[in-house]
Amino acid sequence: MGKATSTPLLFQSKLLCFSLFYLFSSLFLALYFALSSTKCLFRSSPFDPIQAPLFSYPSSYGEHKYAIPTLRSSCTSPVYFSDYWMVLKEIQDFSRNSSWIGSQAMKYIHRTADSFGGNFSTQKRFSYFDHRYNGIKIPCGFFKEFPINISDRIAMEKCDGVVVVSAIFGDHDKIRQPRGLGSKTLDNVCFFMFVDDATLKGLAYHNLISRKSKEHIIGVWRIVKVSTKHLYENAAMNGVIPKYLVHRLFPNSKYSIWIDAKLQLVVDPLLLIHSVLVSENVDMAISRHPYYVHTMEEAMATARWKKWWDVDSLKKQMETYCENGLQPWTPKKLPYPSDVPDSALILRKHSMTSNLFSCLLFNELEAFNPRDQLAFAYVRDHMNPKLKINMFDVEVFEQVAMEYRHNLKSGGGVPSCKQGFKTKRASADLFVNGSCSKCERYLLKMWGESHD
Repeated sequence: MGKATSTPLLFQSKLLCFSLFYLFSSLFLALYFALSSTKCLFRSSPFDPIQAPLFSYPSSYGEHKYAIPTLRSSCTSPVYFSDYWMVLKEIQDFSRNSSWIGSQAMKYIHRTADSFGGNFSTQKRFSYFDHRYNGIKIPCGFFKEFPINISDRIAMEKCDGVVVVSAIFGDHDKIRQPRGLGSKTLDNVCFFMFVDDATLKGLAYHNLISRKSKEHIIGVWRIVKVSTKHLYENAAMNGVIPKYLVHRLFPNSKYSIWIDAKLQLVVDPLLLIHSVLVSENVDMAISRHPYYVHTMEEAMATARWKKWWDVDSLKKQMETYCENGLQPWTPKKLPYPSDVPDSALILRKHSMTSNLFSCLLFNELEAFNPRDQLAFAYVRDHMNPKLKINMFDVEVFEQVAMEYRHNLKSGGGVPSCKQGFKTKRASADLFVNGSCSKCERYLLKMWGESHD
């Protein structure tokens, strides 16, 4: 009679053992990725103090409708974050360095004008691009009063560390609360949302605010009502003011994040600033465009899809830049990997160079249109001193922010900047019948047909 084996029957089969191991491993990984907000965000410590959601909206508001899914299933550009407490201390120490503000201060032109930006001529605007010799006053908006309450203005001046800024004009978006905030983040980061009266009425309709109150808070956001009656006729241009002149609205802040209202930030702003801005030792961080590399590609798309109502003015803008030295992107422009950003998310250190870029770009937007991607490369390439910028992968953008569709209005469609304006030219292309001769060399070089 044979000797009885001491190994349980269950483990005598190698195939069965392997199958069980595979099953439990798969279940563990599936559970891990299901509970993770993203597969591509890595914190150095799994014990970072992430807060629970801070605000609940009424069901009628529907702040999370119409999310736009991302198309990338793999992760080739993971985002690594340093320890939360180390990041917090580093940014706190920098923000408390009072000598930093004076050393980075710029001088601005102060006078009254018919427009908020002063409406300078082309050559006058370009004359301010060379700022290697400090002390020269430059135009940077505020030639008319920015109409907000004094209590909001005082709160903005008290924000002396990191500020997160957004805006909704024309009630075209929902207010979305950030996710993944650390336990001390709200003590060190200010959140300001600029709105017009139409947006404020929508918030009151959903009982999110009281029109009788002079100050409004929704979740983490302080709501700042802007009277746009004497600003720009176009709502998108009014939104450009807090987007690019954030360093003037928040004169004591050291870092800022601009986030379009169509986006929801899903990581802590301190960790994000440290990862893509501080660790990279740059003045600005912004995503490159998912499809376009050359400025003219974006200009053609803007005309083709009627993203701006005056197509003739688009041609004039591009001719102006081509005549004054705009070049298509080539490897010679490295370390800049592209000429076209996705400007829905902008992170800035409020350095002299970053502030100069913001002022110069704002002046171009007022001169032509609020499509900031069209002037981006021209200003970046021609300004002195040079801007240190991290143009990160689109995949990174999709990992740190969730995008939603704009509010749908009655009558169908999505609100656009051309509402209230009649398109001046219905051509589907920007350059037809050999027009725009000033950009011919640019186009030949972009298409690889130049023999220069």
